[in-house]
Amino acid sequence: MRILVVEDDIPANRQLNRALARAGYVVEGALDGEQGHYLGDATEFDAVVLDLGLPLVPGMEVLRRWRSAERRMPVLVLTGHDSASEKVSAIEAGADDYVTKPFNMEEVISRLRALIRRSNGLASAVLACGDVVMDTRCGTVKLRGEPVNLTRFEKRLLQFLLHRGGRVVSRTEIADHIYRQEIDRDSNTLEVIVRRLRLKLGMEAIETVRGAGYRMALKSVASSL
Repeated sequence: MRILVVEDDIPANRQLNRALARAGYVVEGALDGEQGHYLGDATEFDAVVLDLGLPLVPGMEVLRRWRSAERRMPVLVLTGHDSASEKVSAIEAGADDYVTKPFNMEEVISRLRALIRRSNGLASAVLACGDVVMDTRCGTVKLRGEPVNLTRFEKRLLQFLLHRGGRVVSRTEIADHIYRQEIDRDSNTLEVIVRRLRLKLGMEAIETVRGAGYRMALKSVASSL
């Protein structure tokens, strides 16, 4: 899952990038509102962490521009002011949630997970497709109740497919969400990851839709507690 972090405070930006990467997300960062607006407008993200106090273009204006352009990705706002009026203004501008600085990193990650789930119509942090169960809070995967050891990219791909609820996703879309921009996106590499997942979860777990992409093969993809 791809996250955009727009934060002008360099230590905070780095802290968010490291923590989100450790949590299994692909993270892109911006240090001002102009760059942040461009990235959010030009690239598909599963969620955005947006500071309001940005140079060049204020965070509130960045948010308004995205929503005016019908950019619908969930946005978690970071605000340095614990005032009801600013929070209300952010929500009215199109924010989905907010966290007040100084923030707790676990809370930020938890809120992002919830926003991503809701944007995909899922109610629980535990995703299931047939015998495959993934807990997105801790990144564990089980097949018929038994733990399955997956690599970082295997987990990213599985989580992305589960979040898409059985819908077909193209190879390009998958690459956009599991790789960082600067990584060479060799299509053969993606095929290797799919093959490894099939070996670990069952050859029927992921379906290839010729000319379109991949999807979780079972018809019923649901969330469960």
